[in-house]
Amino acid sequence: MEPVFCKRKFRSELGGNSSQYKALEASIVNAIRVLKRSGSVRNVQPFLGMCYGRMKRKDTGKYLKVSGQDFWYFISGNPNLYTDIVEPIGSRAKEHNDRYLHERAALINTFTREMFDEFCADGRIDWKRLVQFNSGNLKVV
Repeated sequence: MEPVFCKRKFRSELGGNSSQYKALEASIVNAIRVLKRSGSVRNVQPFLGMCYGRMKRKDTGKYLKVSGQDFWYFISGNPNLYTDIVEPIGSRAKEHNDRYLHERAALINTFTREMFDEFCADGRIDWKRLVQFNSGNLKVV
């Protein structure tokens, strides 16, 4: 089957448990009904695309399931896109990871300073003050 390109797209994202699949199917059926009723679209081919995996394309009767190389081909028309994107994604991930680690270290330093300023005396944690801050919720007279 050749890749399908359409002017109208709708999507839904889900994590993976069975109740989410049932909700996905219901939203697909509803979206198809609305599109067909509007008269703006005659042929609708919904699909569930998974970025990775080796599952063969499957028509569930309500939507297509496509995964891995077939998914990337289905949305782009390029049978090699699934490998073409690996290096750029890796480079961007490293760039973001370096920035993330820098920001994370700064945040840890900020929290450490706040912890020390608010809940330490003479270089030691004042556990009573910390527990009162964390758990104290009664106004005791």
